[in-house]
Formats: sequence, C-alpha cells, structure tokens
Amino acid sequence: MRLGIIGLPSAGKTTLFNALTGGRLPTGEVHAPGKVDVHTAVADVPDERLGALSRLFRPQKTTPAKVTYADIGGLRVAAGREGLPGPLLTHLSQMDGFVHVVRAFEDPAIPHPGGGIDPARDLAALEGEFLLNDMLAVERRLERLREERQKVMRDRAVIDREAALFEHVAQSLNDQQPLRGASLSPDEDRLLAGFGLLSRRPMLVVVNLPEAGAMPDIQAPGPKTQVLGVQGKLEMEIAQMPAGEAEDFLREYGIAEPGRLRVIRASYDLLDQHSFFTVGDDEVKAWTVRRGATAIEAADTIHSDLARGFIRAEVIPWDQMLTMETLSRARSEAKLRAEGKDYVVADGDIVHIKFNV
Repeated sequence: MRLGIIGLPSAGKTTLFNALTGGRLPTGEVHAPGKVDVHTAVADVPDERLGALSRLFRPQKTTPAKVTYADIGGLRVAAGREGLPGPLLTHLSQMDGFVHVVRAFEDPAIPHPGGGIDPARDLAALEGEFLLNDMLAVERRLERLREERQKVMRDRAVIDREAALFEHVAQSLNDQQPLRGASLSPDEDRLLAGFGLLSRRPMLVVVNLPEAGAMPDIQAPGPKTQVLGVQGKLEMEIAQMPAGEAEDFLREYGIAEPGRLRVIRASYDLLDQHSFFTVGDDEVKAWTVRRGATAIEAADTIHSDLARGFIRAEVIPWDQMLTMETLSRARSEAKLRAEGKDYVVADGDIVHIKFNV
C-alpha cells in the first residue's frame, strides 16, 4: 500500500508526512520549478485488536499492518496541454492512492501561492489538473487505436471494445468527472490500470488546519474520496515528542488520540483494505488484504508456499479468541472453524493455514 502525499506548494505536505511517519524532514521549503523531490517512509496502522491479542499471547514480537507514504514535492497547477512533467507523472502513477493536503491556515511568513486561503479552490485546482492529464492520455490512446484500426494491427473486435471504453472514459473526463467514480467492469478496470490515469486513484483530502481552527465546509468531491481535518503543525510536534512526553501532552489537553492516527486509519480504509491476524508465542501479526479476499489469497499474503499447498484455514474472530484465551480451548469448543480456500476473510479474523508442500 503506497499513498502519495500531494498538494499545492506551502500546503503542509512535508509537515503531514513528518506527523504520519515521525520523520524530521525540513518543512517550508519551496521546490524549484521542474524539480521533483520524493521522500518515502512507513507508518504503523493503529489497531487496538492487535494490542489485545498481543497481551493475550505475550509473543516475542508484535507486528502491525503498514502503510507507505511518499511525500511528493514539485506538483503545480497549470501544466498546460503538455500535461504533467514525465518524472513527476512516473512517481504519481506508482501510487495506490493520494493524500491531498489543502491549506486552511494563515501564516504571513509562508504566503499562499494562490494569493489567499481557499481550501475548496485548491482542491478543485489540483483535481482539474489530474482530469486534464488523464484527458491527454486518453486522447493519445484513442488516436493510437484509430491508427491500429486502419492498419489492422490487431483483431478488429478487440480494438473496437477498447475504443468504446476509452470513448466512455473521455466523456466522463469531459464532464469533469474523476475516473475513481466511474462504473467499470473488472476487465475494464484492469485494462485502464496500465495507463497511469491519476483520477482513478482513491483520494483522502486532509485539510491542514491552524491550531484550534474550525473545519471549513468542504465536501468530498465524489466516490472513493474522504475528507478530514488535522492540525498539521501540532500533529508533527506530537509525533516528534518522546512517547511519554507525548502521552502527557495529550492527557493535559484532553486529546483522546493524535489526529495522525485518524489519517492513517482513513488511508488504510480508503484503499478498501482490512486486516486479519496470525497469532502464536513467537509473533502476533496483522496482515493486509483487500476486502473480499479469500482464504487462499490470505495464505498467499503470508507466503506463496501456504497458498500452493493449501489444505484448509482454521478461523476464529479476534474477539472470540479473547474469550477462549487459548487456541487449544477454541479447538476443543469448536470455535476454531475449518474453512476452505473460497472462504471470504472477515476483518479481524485470526487465520491459521494448514498446508502441505
């Protein structure tokens, strides 16, 4: 899971990156036109269920699920009919989704490049840039398909089906509709996956608020989009504090949990992922799979040998495991169910794979 942190200059992208990952990258830097800077780090997905299972099993190691964030600098609007620069587009196209930081704080020392604070305007501007970039890519593909049709380079029916798809996509883009909300079949979605269309990616809009600032009225601009607000500078300071000091700070100011944890959980949810667990004396671990994944897909997530030699999965919901206390008791009381390879893994399942290779 890779999410790119994007936004206009001076929105607070690196501040949020530091808050999410505990990094200490310098903030407030303005990138030279044409320069692309990318910094990557991994954040643990907060999960109280994992902590509860770890306390039960007391393993040598506890491993949470992970989200990778990339702080992508150098993105500007008004790229023109040439589209986004190639190196920047390469980095953006590698992301599974985006965290779009929009600025809602005033700071005379950091002037807004747009001349004033307007989060809705900034959100629409960058969304429009992605739509334009996708339209250019679709137009190029349609032109290529017209050439193939004339030269009979492939089966005519295959070309016609692909052309129909791209014409449908072009209409959505012309109507200013991001492709993340398009109704596509699995085959159509797989076909589009190779073209780096940016508006297909799910997007989490993070409004970077001033300290004690109110959340502006910003609506999610369509499907597979979420909006939440955080006080970026404060969150970065909390993330960079020693653990004990951070806990004292949160308690003193009556903050139930850092806002960055909400962002990480929302990032995980945005990509339609959830967790299952493996447990034991050696390790309790959270694994990431897409919602709707089967037991054999879960086995492959752990190790390809488990999928290749899959016999069955032993499954118990995490909360039932807390009640049973031990796997042996769960088996003896028939709470540890035997499931086949087509079983759909539920969020929070503990899964033990039986296999033979």
